Amino acid sequence: MTPRADEAFPSGGAAVPRPPSTGPRRSGRPRTPGRGRPAVLTAVLLLVATLAGCAGDTEVRARPSETSPPPGAAGTPPTGRAPAGTLVVGDFGADTLTFLDPSKPDGGPDRRSVEVGTAPYGIALGDDGTAWVATAEGVAAVDTRTRRRTALIPYATGTGPVTTGEYRGGGMGIALSPDGRRVYVGVNVPGGNGVLEVLDTRLRKVITTVPVGRRPFDVDVSRDGRHVYATNHDSFDVTVVDARTWKSRRVEVAPYGTEGGLGSWLKPHYTAVRPSDGALLLPFEGERLAVVEPDTGRTRIERMTADTHQHGVAVTADGTLYVVGTGPIDPAEDEGPSLTVRAPGGEERVIPLDGPHEDVAVSADGRTAYVSGGFTRDGYWNGLSVVDVRSGEVTRLPAGRRPLGIAVL
Repeated sequence: MTPRADEAFPSGGAAVPRPPSTGPRRSGRPRTPGRGRPAVLTAVLLLVATLAGCAGDTEVRARPSETSPPPGAAGTPPTGRAPAGTLVVGDFGADTLTFLDPSKPDGGPDRRSVEVGTAPYGIALGDDGTAWVATAEGVAAVDTRTRRRTALIPYATGTGPVTTGEYRGGGMGIALSPDGRRVYVGVNVPGGNGVLEVLDTRLRKVITTVPVGRRPFDVDVSRDGRHVYATNHDSFDVTVVDARTWKSRRVEVAPYGTEGGLGSWLKPHYTAVRPSDGALLLPFEGERLAVVEPDTGRTRIERMTADTHQHGVAVTADGTLYVVGTGPIDPAEDEGPSLTVRAPGGEERVIPLDGPHEDVAVSADGRTAYVSGGFTRDGYWNGLSVVDVRSGEVTRLPAGRRPLGIAVL
């Protein structure tokens, strides 16, 4: 994947065309010779620059000398538990976590943003009211009652200068153990393999680290808490980590093969753990769903129908899978952005979206999906798409700057 441009996606616009993959076509069809060659050359040059530590959208920032909680937005902070259904959104382009009421057109009168650290990515919510946020600087702990950052826990792994952008070092995927005692965060190390860092939520410090694959986009935990799964975008795999012994093993997940390496589009992004049996669900390109048995590493492929590049996923207790389609790899052959709602039996509804999106969260009653418009590539926009799951109606809600991670309180 190539670096993003920093222009907001215009409201009502069409998806931004992107260069074809340097890897194989998803269906096995050969690419038309010469198609998109200037764009591919540009992508390769940008990728080389990125791997050398100088991505076009990367801004280098000094590391903070201390980790005391910053103040929130102006005014008296709220007290007491936030209303059920409040959204917390990580603003990748503004270094903040935003709280908003999705039932209000402007996010509601109690809308508030809290500084958390550079380029926040994933969010994990604890039952104690703490939001854990993976940033380029460390893992931020935010009290969702007072809406203040209470800690910024530095990584044990060296990731180079604090930067922004798609390839920045630092935390990406993040998850909590079922008992809330540990935070697991996938740390990207630019130019090399990543690390799973394990934080003690009481001590608020890193207690161990485990090597994983390249760019751990997502981190998930088995329902019994015995295993942690790091989904590694640039190494075509999932690292399965035993949460008792910290031993790990690699499971390759590459339904299109690994040809093209770092230049390929056809890589895993996000994973959902199926509630019924613990299988790992990884969507690819709106064409294939990889269903992985984590104990054996065996993978079964099921058909999908959206025919679009896919990123974020969520699964509800009944096994319904929600998958974000970001738009076409090749606009001449692929479909635009969408949200796929896939029933446990495999039946799918594909709901069109306006512009690229990144991640998705679902309301407690399963009636509403919230899709972040931040996107890890070009074409992002500063808001959420609010999707009525039954009717397919989509409305837009402003939300910070380049919102990526999203969760429902």
